[in-house]
Amino acid sequence: MNGWVGETNVSEVIAEVQGHIGCITLNRPKALNALSLPMIRDLTAALKRWQDDPQVLAVAVRGTGKEGPFGAFCAGGDIRFFHQAAHAGDTALGDFFTEEYALNHLIHTYKKPYIAFMDGIVMGGGMGISQGASVRVVTERTKMAMPETNIGLFPDVGGGYFLSRCPGKLGEYLGLTGLMLTGPQAVGAKLADLALPSSMLEPIWDKLINSPFENSEAVERWVLAQPGNMAPEKLAPQLQIDTVFGLPTVQGMLDTLEAASDDWSQQTAKTLRARSPLMLNVVLEQIRRARGMGLADDLRMERDMVHHCFHLRPVQDSETVEGVRALAVDKDHSPKWKPARVEEVDAAEVARFFVSPWPSDHHPLRHLA
Repeated sequence: MNGWVGETNVSEVIAEVQGHIGCITLNRPKALNALSLPMIRDLTAALKRWQDDPQVLAVAVRGTGKEGPFGAFCAGGDIRFFHQAAHAGDTALGDFFTEEYALNHLIHTYKKPYIAFMDGIVMGGGMGISQGASVRVVTERTKMAMPETNIGLFPDVGGGYFLSRCPGKLGEYLGLTGLMLTGPQAVGAKLADLALPSSMLEPIWDKLINSPFENSEAVERWVLAQPGNMAPEKLAPQLQIDTVFGLPTVQGMLDTLEAASDDWSQQTAKTLRARSPLMLNVVLEQIRRARGMGLADDLRMERDMVHHCFHLRPVQDSETVEGVRALAVDKDHSPKWKPARVEEVDAAEVARFFVSPWPSDHHPLRHLA
């Protein structure tokens, strides 16, 4: 399949059938395989084409690192594009999120095994194209996170759905702080199924495309039976996480953390104080609502929310536009959040993120079942 051809004249998504496997390689290593709208369209087209192809028993997806295949998975969406498109009033920004979330839904509901090799960086949009996999493989090099509060956004791409289903209140903790997990920690958090040494990935990939599997179930069974699985690791201190992040409000969490003297509490409070106060409140509401939602309803809610991230306020006052500016454009790492402190957040503004700008029969994701 011809992926989007950029200035380098190289396909950024390599999608081909090898043996009985639909093989996808994200091939934008200089950008850590960050997703562009053409890449999302290429991924969607390949998956739809293979869904009813009897030759394809399963799909395998990986990223390309500096050294070649593996080493990096996907660092998320192309946030510089978000910044440019927001300032330009470019309608492609809305198309990006509509099509990305529809792709996330397609992966979660795919009829055939979808095996994600989540080596290296797996963040944001990279989680969106891997959390719906039937087998999620991580390694000792995996750096997994939903770090969106760092740019004044929220854990989207179905983040409300999969974070809310982590053990205890881990979802609130990961969504609010943006904490990075190792491969074994990801398995412990129920965000991965297998933690294998990265040295095994190339041989597994080769065996996948060269083996005469009898059916789809045999492919999945074979991957899950790989030896060398590393033991899952729990995040410490789990009891403290559940106690603090089970509190009803972000303000209550911060009060509790700042009143404590241990290192974890102090460091966690410092992390939260650096995030957008408004978006911390939005994220807490998102994860708690999503816990009682199916995937399609969660993605529709997140599509509403991301619209509001760019349109609820004038573009120069958007927390998301400001967060991306500080992190990726000017790189001063000093976002000017409005308001600057959690104590000043207006509950009415938080509530507006959960009011859909579209009637249900005109919602851009109304077709998701």
